[in-house]
Amino acid sequence: MARRKKRIEHSNPDRWLISYADFITLLFAVFVVMYSISSVNESKYKLFSDSLSIAFTSQPSSASATVIPNKQEQMLKALVDRRTARLGEQQRKLQERTKAIADGLNQVMAAMVAQGLVSVNQTKRGVVIDISASSLFRPGEAELQPAAAEVLHRVAIVLSREDQAIEVEGHTDDVPISTPLFPSNWELSSARASSVVRMLIDHGVPAQRLSAVGMASNQPVVPNDSPEHRAKNRRVSITVLSPDTEHINLPAPP
Repeated sequence: MARRKKRIEHSNPDRWLISYADFITLLFAVFVVMYSISSVNESKYKLFSDSLSIAFTSQPSSASATVIPNKQEQMLKALVDRRTARLGEQQRKLQERTKAIADGLNQVMAAMVAQGLVSVNQTKRGVVIDISASSLFRPGEAELQPAAAEVLHRVAIVLSREDQAIEVEGHTDDVPISTPLFPSNWELSSARASSVVRMLIDHGVPAQRLSAVGMASNQPVVPNDSPEHRAKNRRVSITVLSPDTEHINLPAPP
């Protein structure tokens, strides 16, 4: 069997060119870096240096410890100031809008306000109109009297110009009622609130803005200790809700 001849390796005299080329490339890169550093903006280079110091050592230099937090504080303060100004403007517009509604209701119901049959107040929930039940219903009934239509018509004219949700509450005194139609004051107060809601809808207030709630005798404005006080507690409250409470009391229309 013939023996394989040993392969003869030839030496490459130009192998040094590879190392030389690598060295020239690195040297060129060093000069490029040095040139770029020499022409960089000093403030940007300082910020870049501080950033590298923070990233690799987690111990920022004394300059970065003051400059960077100060910039963050300034940005945060600017954001807070803008948000505060925006909220203040929104609150101012809301107060102006609420006052305009209250002024309009007081104007159209001035006669009944003077007689003590209607009161208009601004609360945290919105504008509240309290109408004496005696001006709307006969005792123990939930059908609106003919004269009540004119009262609610004037109210509806003002409310139809707005877009806030409206909550109508029926309130009674603590005298129990038990009739085939109204077994308790719960049914009577709910029926009265519903009658007012229907009347407002008939006079142009959109139904999706309205809700009716019967409160019976659970929220008196004065103690039920005299006929006069009981008369004050028999009322219908119409609340024009502020925008920040609408989502809690009445779902948005589809």
